[in-house]
Amino acid sequence: MIVKDFGLYTYKTNYLLPVTYDTKNKDGRNQYETKFQLSFEKPLTYNIFGLDETLSFAYTQKSYWQTSKESAPFRESNYQPEVFLTFPYKEENSSLKAYKISLLHESNGQDGEKSRSWNRLYLESFFQFSNLFVVPRVWYRIPEQERNDDNKDIQKYLGYGDLTLFYPYKKHTFELKLRNNLRLSEDNKGAVEFNWTFPLPSFLNLPNSFGYFQVFSGYADSLIDYDEDINKIGIGIAFSR
Repeated sequence: MIVKDFGLYTYKTNYLLPVTYDTKNKDGRNQYETKFQLSFEKPLTYNIFGLDETLSFAYTQKSYWQTSKESAPFRESNYQPEVFLTFPYKEENSSLKAYKISLLHESNGQDGEKSRSWNRLYLESFFQFSNLFVVPRVWYRIPEQERNDDNKDIQKYLGYGDLTLFYPYKKHTFELKLRNNLRLSEDNKGAVEFNWTFPLPSFLNLPNSFGYFQVFSGYADSLIDYDEDINKIGIGIAFSR
């Protein structure tokens, strides 16, 4: 009904992790919290340049909810609106299937000392090798005026790109996201995220939903923690994949 009435499609994985646990204690927060992500895409127009490309708008929101606290406050939400062009690559027998050029904004909607935001242009490619999908991405941070830059050293922690490996197996999917700043010194920073979706028991009667297991280790699980080392594990439900 959403597709029919609004032309909206799922973009990144939509999931709810009722319980996540951070092995590292941080001041002012509980180690147990709820995490969820909402993500959709709206195609805007097609074939502008005669290459069968699609111009789309997408929005992704990732939120961290301190449900283990008495007042259950939202600790952080990250907002990612973006506009992008996706080009299919139709060369026969090529492992390259498509590539994407995007303008992405990311912020946490806060002000003062807790404000975090940045803008990027990125290029992403999609390769397929049998059942393995390989998605490299490189980005360029759009410079800001120094007085408005509330995370000047973010690239020291997030680097200039990432790599995603995706492998579907029967009714399961396995996804590994890798990021590193490529600094061969004590300043080397990175992150690893592993996601596994799996079938739910039939008695739960949740169509188009899957079990979801996530492990994250490294920097920038959220914008407020871009310079904090996080080790987090969570389990819940994915509503798309």
